[in-house]
Amino acid sequence: MKTLGRILMALWTAGSLAILAQDQPPLTVAVFDFESKDENVKDLGSKVATLLNAHLSAEPNLILVERAELEKVLGEQELNLSGTVSQDSAIKVGNLTGARVLVTGRIFRVEKELFLVSKVIGTETGRVYGQKVQGGTGANISELSGELATRIASVLEEKGSTLLPKVVTREERIARIRKALPAGPLPSVSVKIPERHFGGPVIDPAAETELGLILQECGFRLLDGSAAEKADIHIGGEAFSAFGLRKGNLHACKARVEIKAVRANGEIQAVDRQTSVAVDIAEQTAAKTALQNAVVEMVERLVPKLVRR
Repeated sequence: MKTLGRILMALWTAGSLAILAQDQPPLTVAVFDFESKDENVKDLGSKVATLLNAHLSAEPNLILVERAELEKVLGEQELNLSGTVSQDSAIKVGNLTGARVLVTGRIFRVEKELFLVSKVIGTETGRVYGQKVQGGTGANISELSGELATRIASVLEEKGSTLLPKVVTREERIARIRKALPAGPLPSVSVKIPERHFGGPVIDPAAETELGLILQECGFRLLDGSAAEKADIHIGGEAFSAFGLRKGNLHACKARVEIKAVRANGEIQAVDRQTSVAVDIAEQTAAKTALQNAVVEMVERLVPKLVRR
């Protein structure tokens, strides 16, 4: 009976996590080093960021981007997101890391008071919320960081809907695309997007399948690339996904889709790319969903270019 109880409990937990992954997916957050220019706090910026990262990692509905990945992105893009963050930089880092929220800020002293001031930034909306904590002489930086993390977590819970853009369903996107398409016949299209998942084999290409399905639903005639009849436009490119991190039984995967649409005469009709993140109880499903999400997010930009003369 005990064994059966454990099995039932495991199944219930997995089911609950599956519902969580579908209805209230964890929010992806990146914490950057705080600006600490003053001589008496100059060594605290990275320490506070590390402590905040540790505290926020314990929140069940948050997934923290690994600091090693952040450092890599910052190095490759020559970005400095310590302290003051422009909206363009926030959007850029969000696209590169999959983070939907950035946390950064400043540390400074005013007389005998130590202040930790944070900014919580929505990478897709540019919305910003601030929080601060302060302590007197001999203030414990760990305790202050824990208090600030609690306040940031409250902001994410209470204001999360305003930090993120309004959710647009796949069906709404397709309806908008179809409404904007010109009258008359649409060009025939073939789609071939090789796909790979780092760390495991790929059985079928999710990005290629999703893009082909959407184009069909929008009224395009979809041709097999090996057919005798050549399509007016061939869409090729590359899609890849990778495991991001694990939180309990949930797996987060990040995916990127890059496409190039070429006319039969060799003219490049469109070039685009999109990064996305998804969470599921199975790594492979999370990877596939991330690829599908990237296509869905890209397609409203792509389709008008396909019908452009």
